[in-house]
Amino acid sequence: MATTSGAKELAAEAASELRFRTGADGYDAAVVLGSGWTEAADSLGIPNIDIDMSDLPGFAPPSAAGHSSKVRSLWVGAKRVVVFLGRTHLYETHDPMRVAHAVRTAVSAGASTVVLTGAAGSLRADFAVGQPILVRDHINLTARSPLAGPDFVDLSGAYSRRLRGITRDIDGSLAEGVYASLLGPQLQTPAELAMLRSAGADLVGRSIALETIAAVEMGAEVLGMAMVSNDAMGAVFEPFDSAKALAVVQQRALRLGDLLHAILVRT
Repeated sequence: MATTSGAKELAAEAASELRFRTGADGYDAAVVLGSGWTEAADSLGIPNIDIDMSDLPGFAPPSAAGHSSKVRSLWVGAKRVVVFLGRTHLYETHDPMRVAHAVRTAVSAGASTVVLTGAAGSLRADFAVGQPILVRDHINLTARSPLAGPDFVDLSGAYSRRLRGITRDIDGSLAEGVYASLLGPQLQTPAELAMLRSAGADLVGRSIALETIAAVEMGAEVLGMAMVSNDAMGAVFEPFDSAKALAVVQQRALRLGDLLHAILVRT
C-alpha cells in the first residue's frame, strides 16, 4: 500500500470480500466507530451479519481500548450500511494507508456517505464532557497523509455542509468545532494545548483526519462527530484518567446510535 493507487487496489479486494461474506450487492453508507462508541452499533440499525476485520484483505485488528475488530453489515431503513466497530491508529505502528483502509474499502463497496466518530478532549469551556460535537473542519498535525504522489485533493469542503445541516435539523442543540488530529499516543503538554487553542482548534484527538482525506479523495461525503470524553485544558489541574474518559462515551453509546440512525435515514 505504498501508493494511493496500490491502497485503492487493496481496498477493492477487501470490498469484494466484504460483499461476498455479507451477501450484499453494495453499500449506501459506512460508519466508523471510535473509542467507546462500539455499543452504538446495537441501536444504529437492524443487524444482518458480523464478520471479523481479519477476514478481509489488508486489515489489522485494533489494539486500543474501546475498539472492536468486528465489521457489521446492517440495515438503516432501506439503506445498507457497513459499520466498523473500531479503528486502527498511527500510534499503533500502522502507516497512514492502513489507517484509511476501512474507509477506502467501504467507498469501494459503494458507500457514498461516510460517518466518522471518535472521542476527543475539549479545548473550550463551553464544550462539556459528554457532549457530542459535529466536526466542521480539522487540523491535521500528524505530519502524515493517506495519499502518496500527485494527489492534490481539495479539502475546503471536507466535512459535508449538507450532512451537517441534516444533523442539526434532527438535533438543533449540536455545536460544531474544529478537530485537531495528533499522532499520539501521549497527550499534550500545557504549552501544546495553548498552541492548539490559539490556532483555532476546539477538540483534540488522534483519528478522523486521515480517514476524511481518503474518503474525500474517493468522492464520498463525510460527516464527523466527536464525543467530548474529557476536558483537555482541565488536565493541567487534574491528571487524565483514560478509563474515566472511555466510560463517558460508553455510557452514551446507545443514544449516539439512535442519533446516527436518524441521520442515515435522512441522507
